[in-house]
Amino acid sequence: MTISRYINKGILFPVYKGLYSTVPIDSLNPLEIGKAVIHRYTYLTTESVLSHAGIISQAIYDYTFVADISKRVSVGHWSFRFRQLKNEYLHNPLGILNQNGIFVATTERAVADMHYFNPKYHFDIPENIDFDKVRLIQEEVGYRHARS
Repeated sequence: MTISRYINKGILFPVYKGLYSTVPIDSLNPLEIGKAVIHRYTYLTTESVLSHAGIISQAIYDYTFVADISKRVSVGHWSFRFRQLKNEYLHNPLGILNQNGIFVATTERAVADMHYFNPKYHFDIPENIDFDKVRLIQEEVGYRHARS
């Protein structure tokens, strides 16, 4: 059978270009979708992690990742933003956790990443940030040398 026949019979559900699921899109984990649609190494960071940690209080509508390309993607009712990060920083594992197959930045790595993209970014609750750990990550990853 061709893919279109599987879709017509309800066996496959189109997710994104060349990406299909055997369950309806709404049943999928949005982080898994974000990881899959980019087809390259990526990790969840910046606003998504900071909002989850309570560091920023504004509403976040996109799942924010970093990758080696910049891209915006919508799948179902979810939106994904991929910020481009140089490979030397992207592939440094410091402050990146593997949570059930999804790479996710720690709060401190997310702060370091955010400062890389926007050095003047305002954090709503900065007292919840361990800035000593952030500085260590910035130095180890090389961010301090990239943007002084």
